[in-house]
Amino acid sequence: MEQTRELPTGIQSFEVLRTNDLLYVDKTALIYRLASTPVPYFLSRPRRFGKSLLLSTFEAYFEGKKDLFKGLAIEQLETKWETYPVLHLDLNAKKYDSVKALNAILNEHLEKWEVLYGDEKRDRNADERLKYVIERAHEKTQKRVVVLIDEYDKPLLANLLNDDLSEELRKTLKAFYGVLKSSGAYLRFVFLTGVTKFAQISVFSDLNQLTDISMWTDYSELCGITRQELLDTFDPELHALARRNDMTYEEAVAEMEQRYDGYHFAANSTGMFNPFSVLNTLKSGQFDDYWFQTGTPSFLAKLLTDSNYDLRKLVDGTRMASGDFAEYKADKSNPIPLIYQSGYLTILNYQPKRRMYTLGFPNDEVSYGFMKFLSPYYSTVPDGSTASYIDNFLDELDAGDVESFLNDLKVFFAGIPYELSDDTERHYQAIFYVVLTLIGTFVQAEVRSAHGRADAVVKTDKYIYVFEFKLNGTAEAALQQIDSKEYLLPYTLDGRKLVKVGVSFDKEKRNIGRYLIDR
Repeated sequence: MEQTRELPTGIQSFEVLRTNDLLYVDKTALIYRLASTPVPYFLSRPRRFGKSLLLSTFEAYFEGKKDLFKGLAIEQLETKWETYPVLHLDLNAKKYDSVKALNAILNEHLEKWEVLYGDEKRDRNADERLKYVIERAHEKTQKRVVVLIDEYDKPLLANLLNDDLSEELRKTLKAFYGVLKSSGAYLRFVFLTGVTKFAQISVFSDLNQLTDISMWTDYSELCGITRQELLDTFDPELHALARRNDMTYEEAVAEMEQRYDGYHFAANSTGMFNPFSVLNTLKSGQFDDYWFQTGTPSFLAKLLTDSNYDLRKLVDGTRMASGDFAEYKADKSNPIPLIYQSGYLTILNYQPKRRMYTLGFPNDEVSYGFMKFLSPYYSTVPDGSTASYIDNFLDELDAGDVESFLNDLKVFFAGIPYELSDDTERHYQAIFYVVLTLIGTFVQAEVRSAHGRADAVVKTDKYIYVFEFKLNGTAEAALQQIDSKEYLLPYTLDGRKLVKVGVSFDKEKRNIGRYLIDR
C-alpha cells in the first residue's frame, strides 16, 4: 500500500513520536490548560485510548523539553518552559499475580527515583519511600514535584475475581497513593489515569482532593480522535485507504465512522474515534476489529452471565443515572459500570431534566466484537467456530432457507450449559440476541417497529424476515401476534419478499420446538 507518512502505531512515548517526526494529533492546548493549574486530576478512559501518550506528553512538558513541542498549539501558549522533577509511575503491561509482584514494580520505580534524590529510606515500606523521595526532590531542586501515574487500577482489575488478593493489593495501593495527599505541599501537579473511576474504591478514600474530569465536556476530547482531527491530520492516508479498498473518499470516511467513531465521554460531547483502530486501519489499509482483538477481560463475560443480564438492553440502549454507571463496582446485579468504563458502552443520549443517560454500543467494531466474544459463554458450538455458524446463518437467510437457519440455531440453543442459570427464558433471549446482533452487522437487524416490538426484523438483499418467539405459547400464537401487531406494515412497499416466522420453545428440551413459516 502506498504510504506517504509515518504513523505512530503502538507508540506511547511523546519524545519518540516527535523525534522520529511521526504524525501527532495535537492535544497540547488542552494539556496546557490542565498543566497551568496546581489541581490534581484523574481521567478514566478505556484501554488503548491514548492515556499513556497523554502522560508522556505531560512528562515532556514539565521537564521543559521545548523543542519537542515545536509547531504545536502549546508553543504559542507557554512562555516560561520551567523544569520540574517528574515522578512517572507506569503500572500498565505488568502481571500482578501477587502482592510481591506489585511491590517489585513499585520498587523498580522507587530505586530509579532514589538514585536521583536520595535512598536513605530504601529499607522502609513503599509509601514511606515515596513520601521521602517527593520531599527530597523538592528540597534538592527547589521546585515542587510532578507525579504522573498511568493505569493506577491495573493491579486491581487484573485480580477482580480474586477477592483475597484484591484486598491485599488494595491495602498496598491505598497506602502508596495516600502519600499524594499528605505530600500536597510539595506537589506542583498530579495526574492519574485508569480504566475505572476512583470514587467508590477504598484505595482513594483518603485521596478526595483529586478532580475527576472523566465526564467533563471541556476535556472529553483529551484522548481519542474527533472527526475533524481525523480529516485534518490524516487526509492523505484517508485518500490512500479509499483507493486501496476501491471506495470514494466519502465512502472510506463513512466506513471509518461506522466502525470506529461514536465514543462520547460526557453529555452532549463530540464523538470520538478509537485511535488504536484508526491508526492500524490507516497503516494496514484494511478495515478490521483492531481494538477488540487486543483482548477483552473474561470477568466482563462472567459478570453478565452470572447476573442473567438482559442483553437486549445492550443492543437497544440502557438508561441510567450517572451514579449507576460511572462508579467502580463489580456487582452481579449491575455489570454496566465496568462494561461502560472498559469501553464497550458509551453515552448515546442525555436527558438533562431527568438527569438520565442512555448507554449503548458506540460502533460496529464494538457491537459485533462484544457479541462474538460473549457467544461462547452462553453457548458452546460443536464442530466449528462461532464465525462459521454465523456465516452459515447469513447464507441461509440470503437464500430464503429459513428452515436451515432455524435448524442451525438449534445447535446454539443445544449448547446452553445447564449449570449456567435456572432462568431458561432469559438465556433463550440472550443467545437469540447474540446471534441476531452478529448477523445484524451484515444484514441489519432490528427489534422495533412503529406498531410494537417484534423479537427481530432481519433484512437481506431479497427478503425481510419478522421473527416472533414464544417461550410460553405456540407457533400459531406467534404468527398471530405478527399479524395483529402489524409488524410487517412498515415494509409493505419495500419491494423485498416478506416472510413471517413464528417459533415456540420446548422448555423441557431447552431448545426450539415447533415453528411455522408464512411466506
